[in-house]
Amino acid sequence: MMNSGQPMFIAWGPQRILLYNDGYSAMLGPRHPAAYARPFFETWPEVRDSVGSLMDRVFEGEPIHMDDLTLTLHRNGYPEETHFSFSYTPVPDEGGGVAGLFCACTETTGQVTIQRRQVAEAKRERDRLFEMSRDLFGVATFDGYLTSINPAWSRQLGRSETEIMARPFSDIIHPDDLAATGDVVATLREGKAVHQFHVRLLKADGTPIAYAWSAVPEADVASWSFYTVGRDITEDLRREEIVRQGHKMEAVGQLTGGLAHDFNNLLQAAHGSLDLILRRPDDPERVARLARNGLQATERGAKLTAQLLAFSRAQKLELRPTDMTGLIAGMNEILLSSAGPLVRVAVDEVRPGLGVMADPTQLEMALLNLAINARDAMPEGGDLTIEIAERMVDAESRPSAGAYVEISVSDTGTGMPADVAARAFEPFFTTKGVGKGTGLGLSQVYAMASQAGGTARIERHLPRGTTIVISLPLVRTAPEAAPDHAATGPSVTYEARKVLVIDDDPDVRRFLSASLESLGFDVVVAEDGERGLAALESAEPDLLLVDYAMPGMNGAQVAALARARRPRLPIVFASGYSETAAIEEAVGPTAVLLRKPFGVSDLEAVLGDALGTR
Repeated sequence: MMNSGQPMFIAWGPQRILLYNDGYSAMLGPRHPAAYARPFFETWPEVRDSVGSLMDRVFEGEPIHMDDLTLTLHRNGYPEETHFSFSYTPVPDEGGGVAGLFCACTETTGQVTIQRRQVAEAKRERDRLFEMSRDLFGVATFDGYLTSINPAWSRQLGRSETEIMARPFSDIIHPDDLAATGDVVATLREGKAVHQFHVRLLKADGTPIAYAWSAVPEADVASWSFYTVGRDITEDLRREEIVRQGHKMEAVGQLTGGLAHDFNNLLQAAHGSLDLILRRPDDPERVARLARNGLQATERGAKLTAQLLAFSRAQKLELRPTDMTGLIAGMNEILLSSAGPLVRVAVDEVRPGLGVMADPTQLEMALLNLAINARDAMPEGGDLTIEIAERMVDAESRPSAGAYVEISVSDTGTGMPADVAARAFEPFFTTKGVGKGTGLGLSQVYAMASQAGGTARIERHLPRGTTIVISLPLVRTAPEAAPDHAATGPSVTYEARKVLVIDDDPDVRRFLSASLESLGFDVVVAEDGERGLAALESAEPDLLLVDYAMPGMNGAQVAALARARRPRLPIVFASGYSETAAIEEAVGPTAVLLRKPFGVSDLEAVLGDALGTR
């Protein structure tokens, strides 16, 4: 004990003779060294009432430990509050009795003082926020009176604090909101918190102000009170109507980039086929093949346009049996274009005759909204999967019991945190930046499903990916025939060089193959970046012709990897992507960019540039 730095002492024998080490001497102050070998309570008479009974228990054989003992000491000539953490241990004698008491202790007065100072400072800051906040903070009782409010109540309502607290709370609530307030209070009485409920308060002149509230009951049920905070949302509600009117234009704006890319691909296939026909109109078989290729492209364009016209109609909800096979087949083009070129889209095969009770146009709009949201959640590209399955719902579940069709739209994007998922179906709730989203998309999905007798839910797949599931009542329908697609091919000769073509659009690949072969090139084609890079090793091309916007790996990423392997390989970008500035920024000043749609002459001129023949 004497050699330890920890403060320690022994109280020995019936008189509790005090023996201590140097660490304890600092606690004694001026009472050291006279206290050494003197009875404990001669040194500390002021603690006899606090400590005497504890020591008696130890001398009866009971060890005692306390983390915080408060004592008033007079060690510096005046009474001061002190705090100690200590352990009292009985020291046995040879006969089995207790000869003394051993104590190891630490003074915690400084720590307690600091903690109290921090608590006091935190309270001052909390009080300052309470006083200055523009939000309404209050404590209310379940019998309908406010017992504490911050100054924001008076500032915003034009009523004195005395008036607000003297009258029943219901006197200043808009009459139309009294029933909703009663429901909230009933929930609070059950011990449950309530968040984001809207109740209007009346100013002194009768003008209503809309507030979004949260309320939580006091933990002590006996207190019969609850805490509440309200935020003025008048301006938010005023903007809602403006946002609502702009939603349709915003949705069209979201589609524009993908549609421009898709239409440019269609035009490229048609324009290129006609260009090749004009170059050699004397080969009937070849002309017919190219004409079919062009016709196929125009048919795709017609379907895309027809789908857009369907979405442009403003019509009431019209529930009717809707065949899922026909609906999904008819949406194929617009889902691909709205998802964007960087996203792989996989649509589950729908069993013939499987239908739902829904408004077809509203269901199409809901699926389009989900495809756009999935695209936005995958800025670097990813996978969008649509699956359709039957499900029986029991009587305990919502919606009501029966047979349903579940349409699941899954992405591999950034995922949705729990707090966002909890509010995702709320109107005007959005995590997108200003001007990038209205927060109406998912709320419209939920409203469409509910009005059709179904529901919608969110399944989170952390750390990445989200699935939105729409449940709609199942009906049996007559199966509809799915649209058919034909094929085409290439031909011709010019100069013995090899070109590797990487493009995700099959019509464009066919046109490029035919065009390049007509110029004499040996052509190798690949449908995406991964296959293109694999072909680069085996084909050893003289030039790389690559689309910029492709699912999985975009053209810039392909070019970077290709240059790492073949630094001197000429690269030409052929793209119909709308954000050309992004392309130019990604590929750098030395890249050659060929914008779709283009003809064979344009292609020949750019290839000549890239190969250095000019």
